[in-house]
Amino acid sequence: MRWCISIAAVLAASMLAGAAGAAAPRQPPALADRQGPPSVDIELIIAADVSYSMDTDELTVQREGYAEAIVSREFLQALKGGPNGKIALTYFEWSAFGDQRVIIPWRVIDGPETADAVASEIMQAPIRRGSRTSISGAILFGTPLFEEDPNRGFRRVIDVSGDGPNNNGPPVTPARDQALAKGIVINGLPIMIKEPSHSMMDIDNLDWYYEDCVIGGPGSFVVAIKDRERFKEAIRTKLVLEVAGRDPEQKVVPAAAKEPRIDCQIGEKLWEDRWGR
Repeated sequence: MRWCISIAAVLAASMLAGAAGAAAPRQPPALADRQGPPSVDIELIIAADVSYSMDTDELTVQREGYAEAIVSREFLQALKGGPNGKIALTYFEWSAFGDQRVIIPWRVIDGPETADAVASEIMQAPIRRGSRTSISGAILFGTPLFEEDPNRGFRRVIDVSGDGPNNNGPPVTPARDQALAKGIVINGLPIMIKEPSHSMMDIDNLDWYYEDCVIGGPGSFVVAIKDRERFKEAIRTKLVLEVAGRDPEQKVVPAAAKEPRIDCQIGEKLWEDRWGR
């Protein structure tokens, strides 16, 4: 089941994640044959869009949002509520197919000190931008990163943020399905702050696109950012839910169960219509 979240409804509930106790973690099938008990609660990859469609203010707020979320009281409460009380995290930025850069290699976060260190690393890295938007490239780049993680988690999650559909590289749905076949969950953070400009590569209902074409796996969900003032709140909400290992429980709407409500190759078609290649 996949879900689209109402940010305001879940934020208050997620703040209680640590105090309420952790639900039994969902163990993806692909992890069942890995030897030894999990050493972390989740292996989390943050994949952040830095394509030119993101303006410099959005890039800055996105960076600040992840850094502030990692050191937030809500995040640290959720961290303490897990069986191991720690997670493994890596953070990379992406744009075109083949243009991905790891900003934070795998790090273990197990409390305020390690959270502060990771947040500082995120903020110290120079902000960059790149051309095109390849969500498929981000997923295909992220999937093998789990094999480089020396830690084992109950769950493996790729957290994809972006402000437009896939328009470069392979189609997004086969890349998603390859990741799901390995037991990886993909969650989405569609950024919908600006009004779509149909002379560019924007689309209406980017949240539908993420729900139906990008995310997948047990408990996967989308948190859409539609208000610039709530950008950082949305990031915090999403990370808290992922770390707590909980399915959202309040005011959620099931995403389309069968046929996508939007063409999963709309980005490629818009690019071809505009540029002819």
